[in-house]
Amino acid sequence: MKTITIDPRKCVGCRNCEMACAYEKSKSSCEVDFANIRVNDYIEERFVVPMTCFHCEEAWCLKVCPAHAISRDPETNAVILDQTKCAGCKMCILSCPYGNIHFDHEKKVSFKCDLCGGDPRCVTHWGC
Repeated sequence: MKTITIDPRKCVGCRNCEMACAYEKSKSSCEVDFANIRVNDYIEERFVVPMTCFHCEEAWCLKVCPAHAISRDPETNAVILDQTKCAGCKMCILSCPYGNIHFDHEKKVSFKCDLCGGDPRCVTHWGC
């Protein structure tokens, strides 16, 4: 399985990973609200760290979803959320211990990293 490994010691907080993800997902905007990756700022500590779904081996989000909108991709082993099946209950958000599932308030559905089908844009593309 491909995974995204982030070394926070090397992150300079440029947010290009957020912008690349946002553009990939929206196809029209680099607004970070569309991104499945978030760069968290810890100003007092002078520390920034990008966070995205870990595609956990024991994915609690997958287990708690009452609509069965979350599954594991057999090819990439990524934990995938199908928004067409999502009931908007936010159980997946509550179950993720890392806070890496987000909610689209306009569409009323959850969203998360899907590893871009095995070619994650946050890794391969550097911004818009």
